[in-house]
Amino acid sequence: MSEIHVRVLDPDEWPSYKDVRLRALRESPEAFVASAEEEEAFPDSRWQERMERSRRLLAQDGDEVVGVVSVGTGHRTNIPGAGELFGLWVAPARRGSGVARRLLEKAAKVGREVGLRQLVYWVGTDNGRAVAFASSFGFRPTDDRRPMRIRGVDEEDAESEEMMMVYPLGDAAGVPTSL
Repeated sequence: MSEIHVRVLDPDEWPSYKDVRLRALRESPEAFVASAEEEEAFPDSRWQERMERSRRLLAQDGDEVVGVVSVGTGHRTNIPGAGELFGLWVAPARRGSGVARRLLEKAAKVGREVGLRQLVYWVGTDNGRAVAFASSFGFRPTDDRRPMRIRGVDEEDAESEEMMMVYPLGDAAGVPTSL
């Protein structure tokens, strides 16, 4: 594996984001609420709007796209100074190789650059691997929980839940256990 390069996509690079997002949905459907079939039907204008709302970070090994993550800059949370990390995906063959860590490092840098004080990351409570990874990076669990969304339907699953994890940006002294 050569050097992994993570960059922020420009808004006019929405076709690149669309390609990797659809690839992620196809290769790891269990990791997302949305489905590839749903998002393949989106008009180009929807993809362009998505690029305006959040920063999209792409991990590449040479010309090969190996991961993606998004940083919402405040519109998805009701927490002042917080942005949301979402849509994290790494190509299955690259998992465990440091790609996710590189994506999160860049996401934290982007968050600081746009003036965020913390990143919020919602993780399924039954996804031990994701919880362990986020914790190893410095995200801390909070007491905040919400029902998981059901894939392909606009409903919630009362049986499964996500917990909010928080990563302080800058010189925050600590992370609250509830927000």
